[in-house]
Amino acid sequence: MPQIELLDENTIDKIAAGEVVERPASVVKELAENAIDAGATAVTVEIRDGGTTLIRITDNGCGIEKEQIPIAFYRHSTSKIRSVEDLMTISSLGFRGEALSSISSVSQVELITKTPDAFTGSRYIIEGGKEISLEEIGAPNGTTFLVKNLFYNTPARRKFLKTPQTEAGYISDMMERIALSHPEISFKFINNGQIRLHTSGNGQLKDIIYHIYGRDIAANLLEISGEFDEFSVSGYIGKPVISRGNRNFESYFINSRYIKSSLISKAIEDAYHGFMMQHKYPFTVLSLTIDGKLVDVNVHPNKMELRFSNGEQLYTRLAGLISDTLRSRELITDVAVKDEKPVKQKPVYDKKDIPEPFETRRREQLREAVKTAPAAEAADRDARPPETGGSLPEDTLNKIRRYVKQDSPYERKYENRETPKEVSPVPESEPVREEIRYGETAVQTSLSDYDTEQTKLLSREARPKHRIIGQLFETYWLVEFQDKFYMIDQHAAHEKVLYEQTMENYRKKEFTSQMISPPILLSLTMQEEVLLKKHLADFEKLGFEISSFGGKEYTVSAVPGNLYGLNGQTLLLELIDELGSVSERDTPDMVMEKIASMSCKAAVKGNQKLSRPEIEKLIDDLLELENPYFCPHGRPVIISMSKYEIEKKFKRIV
Repeated sequence: MPQIELLDENTIDKIAAGEVVERPASVVKELAENAIDAGATAVTVEIRDGGTTLIRITDNGCGIEKEQIPIAFYRHSTSKIRSVEDLMTISSLGFRGEALSSISSVSQVELITKTPDAFTGSRYIIEGGKEISLEEIGAPNGTTFLVKNLFYNTPARRKFLKTPQTEAGYISDMMERIALSHPEISFKFINNGQIRLHTSGNGQLKDIIYHIYGRDIAANLLEISGEFDEFSVSGYIGKPVISRGNRNFESYFINSRYIKSSLISKAIEDAYHGFMMQHKYPFTVLSLTIDGKLVDVNVHPNKMELRFSNGEQLYTRLAGLISDTLRSRELITDVAVKDEKPVKQKPVYDKKDIPEPFETRRREQLREAVKTAPAAEAADRDARPPETGGSLPEDTLNKIRRYVKQDSPYERKYENRETPKEVSPVPESEPVREEIRYGETAVQTSLSDYDTEQTKLLSREARPKHRIIGQLFETYWLVEFQDKFYMIDQHAAHEKVLYEQTMENYRKKEFTSQMISPPILLSLTMQEEVLLKKHLADFEKLGFEISSFGGKEYTVSAVPGNLYGLNGQTLLLELIDELGSVSERDTPDMVMEKIASMSCKAAVKGNQKLSRPEIEKLIDDLLELENPYFCPHGRPVIISMSKYEIEKKFKRIV
């Protein structure tokens, strides 16, 4: 039998590092969160080669006292909690005390830090978990981490990293999420000498969204806010027009912590159900504030997963709030006639606006310190009691003088770097604004102006003012209202009306049937027969009357009263086939929703001419719906085009 032995500390640290440090983005996340916990108002992250050769994070936070520095790199050493009871009320982003220990065990780390009340800072070097040196050094207030050669001593893990471009993309995505979660902090991200992100820290979340995602996203946002007994939520959700094919645009934060949660994702996506097509996902930036006693953040070392004690209430309230916000706004898709594909633009910073590297600022401060040292020593000596002395140690001054004379290769890299000078950055004190030109007139539009809306097309007040122009391709109805031109897809509109009516009748138990003679005779396979028997009650609620005729034969003597000439036998067989994908976990309401969606096959089709009274009735029916803008499958029912866009296309406006 193999002997059971205790692992050595070096092996233990590297195993723990595997849980915390998966890739360079993990290092950035942990150190940036530490900077936030330190009270920083400005954080700069710089990487080279995807973070594999260098990660540099500088903040202006509270710093670390010299005596505390070695302790900070011990496993499970932390300033965030003191006992197990503190886990119930965690307000900081970090608390486990594993980050610095794990990072230093698989990289070469240099720490430079200074507290506001200290005259000099400290420089600490630790490589592969082994302390190299701790010395005094001149430094501004705050902390700088230099993490070099990540996984240099664990080559097996290094080879699993992706290309530098891909790893840099992970870090960029992480920095964007952190910036969105803390709009009150200025973040800067530099990749291989180029500024990729720079937020002002003015606290305006919409400005950050504009800066990261561009104008098209910012112009299609809905503000959301809600207060509940269990939690509060604020932020922005996107209109369905900016949906994406994956969940990368779903951002949500719990107590300012970026997380991933299947519960919250499901609440968001279920709220958007019916507003967008299948396999499309919405844009959200939501900040949730929850009592720390109701969430468990100590699920995984990377702190990206949470457990909720009020999960059911959270799901219900959040999904309801998002759904109500969507239903309260007119969501007609605007079709812009553009001559060229829009290009996402980001500010380009002039070199003079880029803050100097850390070493340059530090040497400037040291030069001042050396010049004023004699006067400062004299004043300090006079102010101190005789027994304490007052002179600054000569070895400290010598270190400062030596460092001032150094010619840092890191600084030379910056001084030789060329930066573009086309445009100046947006002033941090001003809100992000854009200029839109109408003819010869320039109109300044702030981001908040995007929220203004005209009278809704589908409203009782607007209905008498509709001007129905005619039918296009016997499929689309053309409507003029105010200064916009609308196209209504008659099939999608009728499909939505039937779906909503079917679901409403299901809730009210008000289905009508029409008898057919002779009855329809069905011959079912064994699998179809099993499905029919399982969901027979649901079919009867819809208005079908089905009975056994012996063996595998069944008769259908009545069908729903709203089939409008659709073949009842074909519809019933398609419904049975569709129910084959229903899982055991699906509720009766979800089953009925699928049946109602299939029953929409009774809707009028394209290339089917409708009379004016019929389209008038269809528009009136749309007015009664909660969500008339998208069909049950998420396709738009109505699209619009502004008069301005049309005149622009005809060159009336240049």
